[in-house]
Amino acid sequence: MSRPPRVRGFDYVGCQRYFLTFCTIQRQTTFLDTSIGSAVVVIFRQDARQRQFAILAYCVMPDHAHLLVEGTAPTSDLRRFVKRAKQRTGQMHRRLAGRPLWQEGYYDRVLRADEQSIAVARYIIANPVRAGLVSSPEEYPLLGSDVWSLRELLGSI
Repeated sequence: MSRPPRVRGFDYVGCQRYFLTFCTIQRQTTFLDTSIGSAVVVIFRQDARQRQFAILAYCVMPDHAHLLVEGTAPTSDLRRFVKRAKQRTGQMHRRLAGRPLWQEGYYDRVLRADEQSIAVARYIIANPVRAGLVSSPEEYPLLGSDVWSLRELLGSI
């Protein structure tokens, strides 16, 4: 698979917000094992702090992960954050399972200034419900936010 293209002329540095999707290799349902998904979330959070990003929302589905992140400093570099987070989670998974974790590349959407972060976050945490995995986001173990409580996120779902 070829890498999805980045926005031409956009440097992905600074206090921007991004909706990210990482797919597992060959869309394997690796995260049905929630312990692997939980370990991935821990690493995402560590790398976000180190690279000056806030994780506004996350949801780790069986074969992909969604993140809504926001740069918290003028030097926040999305490409470096994603590269390091995918690299570290991939290394952890290779040690545990002996195989790669992620497809090459990732999908991103730069949020417009007029887009409400909470609305995108609510869309992300509703993903397991739309997929028929649970009847309420509260039942799904691999979603949340480092900014809002689950109660705040559930506000208008």
